[in-house]
Amino acid sequence: MRPGLALASFIAAAFAAAAFGSLFPPGSWYAQLVKPAWTPPSWLFGPVWTLLYLTIGVSGWMVWRRAGLSGARAAFVVFAAQLVLNAAWSWLFFGLQRPGLALVEIALLWLSIAATAELFRRVDARAGALLLPYLAWVGFAAALNAELWRLNG
Repeated sequence: MRPGLALASFIAAAFAAAAFGSLFPPGSWYAQLVKPAWTPPSWLFGPVWTLLYLTIGVSGWMVWRRAGLSGARAAFVVFAAQLVLNAAWSWLFFGLQRPGLALVEIALLWLSIAATAELFRRVDARAGALLLPYLAWVGFAAALNAELWRLNG
C-alpha cells in the first residue's frame, strides 16, 4: 500500500471510532446531571478529540511504516481493540446512560491505550509518544466519568 493511502486509512480508522461515538450525543440526560466544577466546557471536547483522533491515526501509520502490519501484529491487534473500546464508551455512557458500566469500560480503554503506546514505542518511540496525550485525556475522562457516577448515582 502506498504511504499516503496508508496514512489516510489509519486516520479514517481513528475517525470511524469518532463517527460511531457521535451517534450517541450527550443530550438532555447529560445536561441534567450534576457535574463537578472541573468539568470542561462543552465546546472543548470537539477540538481536543479531533486532534487526538488525528494523532491516533498518525501513530498507527508510523508503526506501519516502520514494521508493516505483519511486523507489529500484536501492536495492531491492541490498537484495533482500543479503537473499539473508544467507540463503545459513548454508547455506554450517553446511549445507555450507564455511567457505572462506562467507568469499567473506560478503565479497560485506558489500559488498552497504555498497552498500545508501549507496543508502538517498541517499534517507533515517536509513535508511542504520540499516544500519551490521548492516554492523559482518557485518564481525565475516566476521573470525570467516576465523579459523574458518584454525584448522580
